[in-house]
Amino acid sequence: MDNYIKCNIEDNYSNAVRNNTEKKDKKFIPTIESVLKKKPIEMPKEIYDASGINIFGKRIKSLIFTTDLAIVKNHNADGVIAVYPFTPQIAINQAIIELSSAPVFVGVGGGITTGQRSIDIAINAELTGAYGVVMNAPTSNALISEMKKRLDIPIIITIVSEKEDFESRIEAGASIFNVSGGANTAKIVRLIRERHPNFPIIATGGPKSEHISATIAAGANTITFTPPTTGELFSEIMDNYREKLF
Repeated sequence: MDNYIKCNIEDNYSNAVRNNTEKKDKKFIPTIESVLKKKPIEMPKEIYDASGINIFGKRIKSLIFTTDLAIVKNHNADGVIAVYPFTPQIAINQAIIELSSAPVFVGVGGGITTGQRSIDIAINAELTGAYGVVMNAPTSNALISEMKKRLDIPIIITIVSEKEDFESRIEAGASIFNVSGGANTAKIVRLIRERHPNFPIIATGGPKSEHISATIAAGANTITFTPPTTGELFSEIMDNYREKLF
């Protein structure tokens, strides 16, 4: 092994142990890292205050919102939520599921793409290994009910307004709510939690740590985090290269 890499790996191990030892946590968590395999995108520490949702034996507190395969492979989130503003395609879903080492929840339509086509995509997602399917806010309750008959994985329905009929969504067969209400997200989560104390809720956390904490305090079980783009990440790396080389 290259001496430079070996030296840096040993330093990383030492720093990880020392930093964790200095913390006054109730439980000491040994941490092992390396120069080459360290995940560049880490979830905000506030997310770990969430309760999480136990899905098929895995406790999921954090979901990274991306379809970028490079990011899918380089993060420390508990799972991936792969929803995109195009017609859902089996090839895209399969690529993300096969590459990801974490559970994946994929979009299967519900807006422009609906009916039997959404059901077919959802069935394929389950057979490929998805942990759940995500449906858009316009999805009809009839489609949720029909899909529920065919799937053995959770149906996650997106909630964008406090005016949504939560009860009818649950009765139709929704397993989890995915709250994406912009600035009103915490308010919507709180309203759902008041009516349904134990119903699973995923919610967007927002760009700041205080927004994440507020959403968790409102009752969200799992937080969705939007990472920087590969372009933004590359920009930082290139700036560092320029400083060191010139």
